[in-house]
Amino acid sequence: MPLCVRHWIIGLAAMLATGLADPAGATRRREAQPVETVAARPAGEPIMAIVSLSNQRVTIYDADGWILRAPVSSGQTGYETPAGVYSVIQKEEEHHSNLYDDASMPFMQRITWSGIALHAGPLPGYPASHGCVRMPYEFAQRLFDMTKIGMRVIVARNDVRPVEIEHPVLFKPKLLRADLALDLLTAHWDTTRAEKQAEPPGAAPKADVSSVANSAAPLMTLKSIAAATMVQADAAVRKADAARLTAAKLTLDAVRLVRAAEATKNRAEAQLRAAESALEAASAPVMIQSAEDVKAKALARLADAEAQLAIANGEAPLKADAAARARDEARAAEAEKVSAVEASREAARMMSPVSIFISRKTQRLYVRQAFQPVLESPITIHDADHPIGTHIYTVLDYANDGAGLRWSAISMDKRQLGPNGKSRRGDDPNAESMSPDVGPARAALDRIELPQDIVDHISEIISPGSSLIISDEGMSTETGEGTDFVILMSGEPQGAIKMRRHDPDLYGRYDRQYDRSYGRLPAYAPSFFGGNSFIPW
Repeated sequence: MPLCVRHWIIGLAAMLATGLADPAGATRRREAQPVETVAARPAGEPIMAIVSLSNQRVTIYDADGWILRAPVSSGQTGYETPAGVYSVIQKEEEHHSNLYDDASMPFMQRITWSGIALHAGPLPGYPASHGCVRMPYEFAQRLFDMTKIGMRVIVARNDVRPVEIEHPVLFKPKLLRADLALDLLTAHWDTTRAEKQAEPPGAAPKADVSSVANSAAPLMTLKSIAAATMVQADAAVRKADAARLTAAKLTLDAVRLVRAAEATKNRAEAQLRAAESALEAASAPVMIQSAEDVKAKALARLADAEAQLAIANGEAPLKADAAARARDEARAAEAEKVSAVEASREAARMMSPVSIFISRKTQRLYVRQAFQPVLESPITIHDADHPIGTHIYTVLDYANDGAGLRWSAISMDKRQLGPNGKSRRGDDPNAESMSPDVGPARAALDRIELPQDIVDHISEIISPGSSLIISDEGMSTETGEGTDFVILMSGEPQGAIKMRRHDPDLYGRYDRQYDRSYGRLPAYAPSFFGGNSFIPW
């Protein structure tokens, strides 16, 4: 056998032995770990999803730790899923790609309007998507059912996980300011006791918010307000409906009364004419007498009909006035309903978690709530010329009977990694990361100085599920209408973003209807969320 052939055979055998000539075998070896779950513990709030690109897996956390974990397939080379901070901005149980051959993307949870999402899809064991994060079908379905619009999604190069943290800079709820929220939300109504006493029995009850003004936590206060205002809205709807029915009945009664009287008079006149004709035609005394009797009765009926018509014409304006008053009551009740609904929506908006973003790049603080900008302010970052990293702090729950908040921290910071840039436990996709070092997260907070008025304002509206992001980065252009803050890591591949043209005008141009759509936001959300949007996957 020629030496070159022998070398070729030996080389081929070596390739087969190592799997280099066996892609299927390689795929089997790289097959991702199965779905994991924490037994006997239902998911709590808030829920957070963390995608590890190096491990190709997603882990779902609540306030007490991780609850679900599954393999994923993120964006392939050229279409890399960008590492960064996102949130779920739309949910759709049945979605199909508008770009890639109408591909099915079940249980889609969108995290950018330009087309990156979590959804069920094939998992070859390596990055293979066009930028989305594919998950196992059953896992995606289970996750879809447990998440809400606004859920935080973190895509990290390495495995990161939250750890509880305390720090003076982290906000605390300001309990005594709930009365200001009450004043704002109840400004539509005059709820004085004198007015309540003047109201007739059965009137729609006014929202009595005095009992919730001193609730233990602002969130509970706002929930009480929202419930009270919705009760008032429901009562106002019933009042408006009753007033409209009364107005319609009075108007109809007036018309019927006059028409009935006119019809009676017309019949009496016709009978009189017939009696007069019979009298003229009568020749015999008996016939003449009978005709005169008929005519007399016809005259009497006509007189009664004219009297009834006069009464009806006199009552008609009164009924018309009553109908007008009922219509005015209906309009007032409708306006009251609109005010109550608006106040309830405002309470719902104020109950929404708050997102605060501090950017070293711009030296500014930004606040968004219910996907809408709330405020923006310059702030002080000490040693602003030095990197601060990217850190996400999340409010887990109230503490100390509502006087404080439990916070967790996640640092997407190279100081959390080993000297070779890998996670501390190596590159094993099945490895559990070591407990994160909260030092970088604390150090970042140490460098932040906030104006007191900003602290006071945020403290009045902060609640569980709220978050604080501190980063060297500025906010991505993906941040806009209908989004929370989107922060992309500038040192990581961003192929999936670069391959998509972000165009907010595309949102409403496509309307694909499916059996069930979860693309709607609560009533306080912007109207452009209605319908399904174009997603260039």
